[in-house]
Amino acid sequence: MPRLKTKIHEYRKERNMQQAELAELVGVRRETIGNLENGKYNPSLKLAMDIAKVFECRVEDIFTFTED
Repeated sequence: MPRLKTKIHEYRKERNMQQAELAELVGVRRETIGNLENGKYNPSLKLAMDIAKVFECRVEDIFTFTED
């Protein structure tokens, strides 16, 4: 079954951004960002687009599907 992989952690670290900062910018709790980074939560399309907008990139640059 395909699994969603995310590069949120890498994008945050490149910008010295904390989970709480990103969470505030996209309107979610810090725990949501942590769960996204750990693969425990799949974002809504709106959230994925909001995160991509913060990092000034495409959704596909941050989120990909992998086969396990």
